[in-house]
Amino acid sequence: MFRTALRNVLAHKARLLMTVLAVMLGVSFVSGTLVFTDTIGNALRKASARSYADVSVAVTYGDPDHPLPQRLVDEIGRLPGAESTTATVTGFTAVADKQGRLVGDGWSTRGGNYTGADRYPIREGRAPRGSSEIALDSRTAERTGYTVGDTVRMSIDGPVMAQKVTGVFTTDDGNVAAGGSLVLFDTATAQKLFGKPGTYEEIDVKAAPGTAQATLRAEIEKLLPHYAKDASATTGRKLADDEARQIASDLGSFNTTLLSFAGIALFVGIFIIANTFTMLVAQRTKELALLRAVGASRRQVTRSVLAEALVVGVVAGVTGFLVGIGIAAVMRAVLGSAGAELPDGALAVEPGTAGAALAVGVGVTMLAAWLPARRAAKIPPVAAMNSVHAPATVKGLLLRNTLGALLSAAGVVLVLAGSGMKDNGNMVLGGGAALLLIGVFVLTPLLSRPVVAAAGPLLRPFGVTGKLARQNSVRNPRRTAATASALMIGLTLITALTVVAISVKTTVDELAAAHLKSDYQVTMATGRNLSPEVAERVAGLGSVTVSSSVRDAHTELGGEDEWVTGVDAPQIERLLTLDFTQGSVAAVRGSSMVVDSDTMKRRGWHTGQSLPVRYDDGTKGRLTIGGVYRGGDLISGVIMDNATVTPHTPKAGDMRVLVKMAGGADEANRDALVKALGENPVIKVQDKADVSRELSSTIDLLLNILYGLLAMAVLVAVLGVINTLAMSVFERKHEIGMLRAIGLDRGAVKRMIRLESLLISLFGAVLGTGLGVFLAWAVGGLIRPELPSYAMALPWDRIGVFLSIAAVVGLLAALWPARRAARLNMLEAIKAE
Repeated sequence: MFRTALRNVLAHKARLLMTVLAVMLGVSFVSGTLVFTDTIGNALRKASARSYADVSVAVTYGDPDHPLPQRLVDEIGRLPGAESTTATVTGFTAVADKQGRLVGDGWSTRGGNYTGADRYPIREGRAPRGSSEIALDSRTAERTGYTVGDTVRMSIDGPVMAQKVTGVFTTDDGNVAAGGSLVLFDTATAQKLFGKPGTYEEIDVKAAPGTAQATLRAEIEKLLPHYAKDASATTGRKLADDEARQIASDLGSFNTTLLSFAGIALFVGIFIIANTFTMLVAQRTKELALLRAVGASRRQVTRSVLAEALVVGVVAGVTGFLVGIGIAAVMRAVLGSAGAELPDGALAVEPGTAGAALAVGVGVTMLAAWLPARRAAKIPPVAAMNSVHAPATVKGLLLRNTLGALLSAAGVVLVLAGSGMKDNGNMVLGGGAALLLIGVFVLTPLLSRPVVAAAGPLLRPFGVTGKLARQNSVRNPRRTAATASALMIGLTLITALTVVAISVKTTVDELAAAHLKSDYQVTMATGRNLSPEVAERVAGLGSVTVSSSVRDAHTELGGEDEWVTGVDAPQIERLLTLDFTQGSVAAVRGSSMVVDSDTMKRRGWHTGQSLPVRYDDGTKGRLTIGGVYRGGDLISGVIMDNATVTPHTPKAGDMRVLVKMAGGADEANRDALVKALGENPVIKVQDKADVSRELSSTIDLLLNILYGLLAMAVLVAVLGVINTLAMSVFERKHEIGMLRAIGLDRGAVKRMIRLESLLISLFGAVLGTGLGVFLAWAVGGLIRPELPSYAMALPWDRIGVFLSIAAVVGLLAALWPARRAARLNMLEAIKAE
């Protein structure tokens, strides 16, 4: 029986090629993802291990207000188990390139103190010595073109600094290897910029020969209570292990995301594999019945079909693994050319990846072929007398439709339940969506007849070929269902993602137009808080008519922690629209505040209530609720006057500065603001249109990435349509020969196959689009608590594009099967059974 299975595989190479390709694409996505993430992970772990090579114990502070003093550094250096100590202080440092753009988009843009050539070998020039000198890491220098002697513009938290490059150094810092930047100052300058003079945030200690890391840590811990009670000591080995785990965790989420899309492609592939083997079994009914007649048992017939699937799975797994290595190399090259700085290192091809590729290829193929194999075993020997396989029984169809209805109903219930849940709603909704997709797939044979029948009037202009195409597409509802479902899944996900993304974008656009009265908002490009100096410079500009800083501050309000928002009360009404249900913005003054309705409900407060407050500097007082407003996406929670909250906030920082200028938002006013802020690369000056464009570009980029990842599933679905039509042509050779004999020319045969493909593709597309819109509506329930004004917006233009693409896919998929059908020899086809 095994030899028979091998002969069948070799005899039907063309038929199984599409199945191998479908499995191979999914497997290559899996293996490519694993190779890519293993490569990046190995390179980052090696860089991390090198960076901790000379660190036996690291001492870090526990409270930013109590950093590590110089005296502690000196005492640790005198310990007999310590060979050397290196004290560091670091902080955010934004660097502008020669065109004034932010290097690295603010990702891991760090600054620190130069601690010597052992840690930072100088490749060119010398170490920084004064407050106006810096050293730059070699990767950033190469990317920007800066050399020794150049002047670099940079920013710590707002004001621009012009620093001279005196040296270029090399480093094993994993953040730099992954695309970040590192700027080094002399120690005194770094302490002034990032901390307090004479203090540090970390002390790295190298153990003397013969001293264990644990022993040195114990000696250091005895000193800490006398100099820094909140400090802690950790061995270098533990730090390296912790960073390796963090790298694995960070890459794990990325890995999971990519593998989930590979899983979608494989899930779609299952329909194609099952469909292919079902058709092969149906076409070989007479052959399998003869095997039963000459003594083959049901188990042997099942095993023969599964053996064919095993061969297909092994071939697909091996080729998919090899293609996956190439995909990993291409992903790395594409990301590198797009500007992403990836760590150096050879491609990491682990034995586990090869095993996973083979296991996935074989497992998916065997799983998909199991039901067709069982169906093959049920073929009775008497079927050898007739080449036509018995149609599905009424009992079988009733069972299938009942099961599909139950699964679909359960899926809808879970989706609706998840949409209204606050906690774990995404998990419930995701499970419901999966059940709904499976249920609709089971019901697709039932749905195919009315949906395809509805397309009848559109096919009338094509005459006989249109009528034949419609009848052929519903002749075998199960086959049509399996083919259309593969495309349905891909379009369901694409439609749902598009509707949600466009709805979010439209909602935020409307909010910006409705709530922002200011001409501009000034923010940090990295999401950090602005220095208070920024608001002062803006307010001092002659063309600015009104401005307000929007500041966050931590308090203990009414006995619980509460972050409050500080605004410049006299000006905020001219800059921001607040929808009050009680009171007005005039209540934001002195010890009076306004609170959004959600916070009022959550805390059980009422208007006029006086609450005890404790600020971060320890000062206590009382605040009165003077008004209630509807919270929005731009501002929510407790709003107070900056004049009240700022004196009690040790390190004040602004989330944004709202600005209104004489003449409104125009280029001259924008340029004036930019120049007043020193043309700072890390500060953004945006009007309403800029806010909308930034959101649109972010959402469009995310959508394009998701479209690219889902394209694999759509490509697999296309292969399914080609496979189904090709095998259908083979199955209908006799019928096609008869049609040719009674006068249907080659052009009409091609048109019939193309229309049939078009119907199947559009059937899957219509189902997918409908399900996608429903799921997008349900996801809106999860988004609304975070974005209260969210409303679903249907992008009819994009939905039209998706349906058009599905139609084109159907026509392209039919090219080869239609050509093959038209070229059939008429007499040989008539003789075919």
